[in-house]
Amino acid sequence: MATDWLGSIVSINCGESLGVYQGRVSAVDQVSQTISLTRPFHNGVKCLVPEVTFRAGDITELKILEIPGPGDSRQCGDLQQADTAIPGVGCQVGPSQNGTGKMLKKPFSSSAPQSIPRRTDMKNQDVLISPQQQCSKSYMDRHMETLTQSKGFRRRHNSWSSSSRHPNQVTPKKSGLKNGQMKSKDDECFGDDIEEIPDTDFDFEGNLALFDKAAVFEEIETYERRSGTRSRGTPNEKPARYRHDENILESEPIVYRRIVVPQNANKEFCTDSGLVVPSVSYELHKKLLSVAEKHGLTLERRLEMTGVCASQMALSLLGGPNRLNPKNVHQRPTVALLCGPHVKGAQGISCGRHLSNHDVHVILFLPNFVKMLESITNELNLFSKTQGQQVSSVKDLPDTPVDLVINCLDCHENAFLRDQPWYKAVVDWANQNRAPVLSIDPPISEMEQGIDAKWSLALGLPLPLGERAGRVYLCDIGIPQKVFQEVGINYHSPFGCKFVIPLHST
Repeated sequence: MATDWLGSIVSINCGESLGVYQGRVSAVDQVSQTISLTRPFHNGVKCLVPEVTFRAGDITELKILEIPGPGDSRQCGDLQQADTAIPGVGCQVGPSQNGTGKMLKKPFSSSAPQSIPRRTDMKNQDVLISPQQQCSKSYMDRHMETLTQSKGFRRRHNSWSSSSRHPNQVTPKKSGLKNGQMKSKDDECFGDDIEEIPDTDFDFEGNLALFDKAAVFEEIETYERRSGTRSRGTPNEKPARYRHDENILESEPIVYRRIVVPQNANKEFCTDSGLVVPSVSYELHKKLLSVAEKHGLTLERRLEMTGVCASQMALSLLGGPNRLNPKNVHQRPTVALLCGPHVKGAQGISCGRHLSNHDVHVILFLPNFVKMLESITNELNLFSKTQGQQVSSVKDLPDTPVDLVINCLDCHENAFLRDQPWYKAVVDWANQNRAPVLSIDPPISEMEQGIDAKWSLALGLPLPLGERAGRVYLCDIGIPQKVFQEVGINYHSPFGCKFVIPLHST
C-alpha cells in the first residue's frame, strides 16, 4: 500500500522550472495523485516551509534514497502492483503528464547516486535485504546467468553469485582490526542524519575578524629577518620605480670630468648624466667665437644655429606636440620677442623667424635706429617674409599676458643701452605682463638684468650666470673640437644625441 512508504527519504526531480526536492514522505494520496514531503530541501537548500506537496503530473523523476524500518521484506513486484501512483523502488519510473507510469531508465544506473542503508541497529552476523536490494539481486542474477550460459562460464557464474554483493547491499561485519577501522571511517563519513544539518549560515565576517593580519605579517617579517631570507615585504610597502634613464645599480650618478678649461672656473654645472661642464669667462668665450669665425663658422651660420636651437627650446616650452598640432588651431600660442640693436638682438630675430614658420604668433619689438647692423638688417628682411608682426613702440605690445617672452635686450658690452627710455619701458612691460621669460645668451652675473628670467640659453659653453638667470640650458652652435683645443680647452661634447641640454648647478 502507499502508506508503507511513509517516512522514506526521496528525491523528486520536477524539471528545469521547479528543480529538485529532497525530503521525507509524510503523506501519499492515491485519489488526488499527490505526494507530500516534510522538512524539504530545494536544490540543496533547506526550504522555509515545513512541508511541500507535488502532483503526479509535475514529477519528472522520483528516486528513493532511504527506506524506513529494517523489517520490511516486501518484493518489488508486489509493491508495484499494490500502488501504481507511487513509482517502484527497484525500477525507477516517472509518471507522464496524464498520470500513467513509463520507464525512464534502467535500474541502478552507474551514473545515478545510490544511498547506503543504516547499520546502527543491525547485529554483527545478520544481513537485512530491502525490497529494492532483493529486486536488484534477482535482476543481476538473471542477467549474469544468461550471459554465462551463452558463453559457457557456468562455473564463474556460480562463484560470482555466491560472493558478489550489490553496492547498496549490507555485508556482515567481519572480525579483524582492518575491517573495524573501515567501518568506523564509513560511519564517520556517512553516519550523520540528514536532519542534523545546521540551519544557520556560516559567519564569514565573524571568523575573518578573528584573523589578525597585522600580527601575522609582523611574525613573518620577524622570522625572515632572523633566518636571513629575503623579506617579501608588508602590504604597505611599494617597490621602487626607476626612470628609463636611471641606473638601478648606482645610488648616485657617476661624475665625469671630460671638459677642462685653462683657468679655474668660477662656477661649474653638470648634465643629467653627471658630466661636469665648467663655465668660462666672457673673454675666453669671445676668443672661442673669434677663432671659430676665422675657420669658417661665420656670424650668419652662428646666428642660424642659435635661432634653430632657441626656437626648438621655445616650442618645447610652449607645449610641444600637445599644443602645436592642426587640431589646436584655436590655441595658437603668442610669443613676445624683445630685441636690442646688437648681435644678441639678431639672434632673437632669427629665433622669431623659425617660430613664425611653426605657426606661432610672434610679436617682434625692435627700437628705431638710424643705422642698423648688417646682421640685423638681413634677419629683419627674412622675418618680414613671415606672418610675424614687428613693432617699435611699447604701446603696440599686447596688454594681455602672452604665452612666452623671449628676452634679447641685454648685451655683454653696450651697458649704456639700459639708460635709454625705450629699454626701461620694455622692462616695465615685461615685468607687468607676468609671462614666463626665456633669455638667449644673457650677460654674466656682474651685470644686473632688468628682467628676471625663468630659463636662460647659453651658447657653446656657459658663462658664470647669476641666480636671476633661472634654469640654465646649453645649446650646440657647431663649434668643432679642434677649435676648442686651439684656445686651450680640452673638450668632449656633452650633448650626446641632443642639441639643447639642461644644466644643473653643483
